[in-house]
Amino acid sequence: MLRFGAIANRILMYDRGDLIVRFPIFVFSKHLLSLILLVLLFLSLPIGPAISEAAEQKKQAGQPPMRFIIVRSLLCMEDCPEWISAEGRITSDTPTQLRKVLKKIGDRKLPVVFLSEGGEVDAAYAMGRMIRKAGLETAVGGTRLKDCPADDTRCAAAIAKDGSSVGVTYSDGAYCFSACPLAFAGGTSRVSSQWAFIGVHQITTVYKRERVSYRIEYKIVNGKKKEISRKEVGRKSAGQSSSTKLGKKAAAALTGYLKEMGVSADLIALMMSTPPDRITIVPPTDALRMGLNTDMLAYNEWPGMPLCAPGAAAEAVCHGHPAVEAPAAAEAPAQAVAADTSVKLPTTHPMDFLLMSNGNCEDECTQWISADGDITPETPARLEAILKTLGGRKLPIVFQSNGGDMDAAFAMGRMIRAAGLETSIGRTQLPNCPKLDPLCKAGIAENGPTEGEVFAGRASCLSTCTLALMGGRPRVVGYSSIGLVRPTAAEYREFFAYFDEMGVSAEAYETMMLTTSIERGTIFRTQALELGIINGIIPDDEEPGLHVCGPEAKESLRCHRKAEAKIVPAASVN
Repeated sequence: MLRFGAIANRILMYDRGDLIVRFPIFVFSKHLLSLILLVLLFLSLPIGPAISEAAEQKKQAGQPPMRFIIVRSLLCMEDCPEWISAEGRITSDTPTQLRKVLKKIGDRKLPVVFLSEGGEVDAAYAMGRMIRKAGLETAVGGTRLKDCPADDTRCAAAIAKDGSSVGVTYSDGAYCFSACPLAFAGGTSRVSSQWAFIGVHQITTVYKRERVSYRIEYKIVNGKKKEISRKEVGRKSAGQSSSTKLGKKAAAALTGYLKEMGVSADLIALMMSTPPDRITIVPPTDALRMGLNTDMLAYNEWPGMPLCAPGAAAEAVCHGHPAVEAPAAAEAPAQAVAADTSVKLPTTHPMDFLLMSNGNCEDECTQWISADGDITPETPARLEAILKTLGGRKLPIVFQSNGGDMDAAFAMGRMIRAAGLETSIGRTQLPNCPKLDPLCKAGIAENGPTEGEVFAGRASCLSTCTLALMGGRPRVVGYSSIGLVRPTAAEYREFFAYFDEMGVSAEAYETMMLTTSIERGTIFRTQALELGIINGIIPDDEEPGLHVCGPEAKESLRCHRKAEAKIVPAASVN
């Protein structure tokens, strides 16, 4: 028996799985009517719900959290399209930031343009539901703000205090990976282009564990403990574990979300077949079949363009215009089909050649030959006809084409090489012509070069057009799309013999072609440069065409001395 004033210290400890309980007992011998026990419980518990992360840990360290910017198109003067640029990693805070942006735009229906490596799945679900509720469209694309450098395309200096800016979007190399497609799925209209990438992989559920310490007070009455207070006194990490297996709750959440967004559950099989350290690119055909995409952008459409309203005017800046009926002309042969048949290509026409000029050539101007349309067996003869009108003058040929007849493309490339002409890629636009018919007959000059403009952005030289492009000496491109050509077995020998003739690495191209997804229809400019398909890149602030310094030109950075400039006679081959 313990006397009054005597103290006995005893430690009772037992281990019940992850639960370790220690009882420091302080016993005072005065009638033993009531004892206050201080108990420290060290519990190993999961912290809240498991965090679902679909982004790779290495990438999370590289891409900053997603930031939203309201951007107005730089390519127009009035009624300019606007969009919400959403770039970065999706975190638990991203839905809150999106909610603020949606509150700011009010009832305006601005498309959300994603460029993201992924992030937290639960946050992506929340974003998708917010986008769907607001009735907004989504697209995959990057945003380049006005006057920002190439290595910081959304520089802080270009963003106003209210979070808005002006700029342009691009598709080439843009991506929406991992959890990003789940947020993307929230769009009422969901679009991407053939040279942007949507990729998925397994969802990784990370379970984080912490050891939590509590101070608990018990009151013992008649030998029985009764808790009277509990207070947390510390936390300590106890490690973490992860799993790529979808539990019943997670599987039900994913299936239910995709059904809610109108996307086929087939996407789940594609996700679960890809390890978390890899990405499977969803082919455009599959994206459309599964409902992940509702449409594909055409070569002359860009991310951030709203969906055309029913009855939209031909010149309206929107995507999904009804196809324009092709002019009466002989159909292109079977080879005219572009390499990437999964992508919606606009109805075009046999290639036309126009002698173009922009500016006063007595002072300074830009001149080029516009080569717009499909390559048919008759195209080499048309090219030969316009070359004869130049009188030896060497003007660059600027292509805008979905490709066509392979033998005709070979012939064109050889003619261009023999004439020593430069080749490039660009969209030619005549004044007063609608955007869907940029070379309308009403805009073509009856005498002399036709006035117009040329733009590298969103221009393309696809499929066999690349073969004609290779004939250039030099061959330079700006921010345009270069097609990936895939020969049939019967065409293989002639195809690569042409590569050797043009000084392009046939072996390297063949290796790249065999290791590239069959659905992919374009190659990156850096790849084209390495292979020799092109041998120069036009700076972002310049456009295709030959800069001419006329006799009245003032000395400038581009006109170091006055030069005699001969105005090219009228020429048009249609």
